[in-house]
Amino acid sequence: MGWWNHWSVLLQKKNEGHNVTVNGDRYRAMITNFFIPQLNNHDVQELWFQQDGATCHTARATIELLKDTFGDRLISRFGPVNLSPRSCDLTPYDYVLWGYVKSLVYADKPLTIDHLEDNIRRVIADIRPQMLEKVIENWTSRLDYLRASRGSPMPKIIFKM
Repeated sequence: MGWWNHWSVLLQKKNEGHNVTVNGDRYRAMITNFFIPQLNNHDVQELWFQQDGATCHTARATIELLKDTFGDRLISRFGPVNLSPRSCDLTPYDYVLWGYVKSLVYADKPLTIDHLEDNIRRVIADIRPQMLEKVIENWTSRLDYLRASRGSPMPKIIFKM
């Protein structure tokens, strides 16, 4: 799962304050009630959405919801563009951005959900656009390599930051 999905598990709480597992219904509710309204506040006509093959992500109802929003710009198992499983060549956010964010979130060893949530919000808010640009530059150079090599794995994993 990507960083948003990992933390959505923590941020989704029942009224009693217990953590809950993200299933298809909860995942679609997060997309419908949080994610899509956030997208509507920005110009994202050409935005692509990528997710892994978790069951809640690939349920028929979830794929249909995401297709309604992203059309052919959905990279997912059972989506218009099939996700290459476990491809570090195509998922730099999992290997670079997630590692960076995770190290900062857990730096002070949060002991409560509230503390963890505060750290998550702070760290995400502090990500500089330059870092995201570098992640995208790395990703596009990887796509260029994979396209030229017809999908061969990259000989080295190199991230230029």
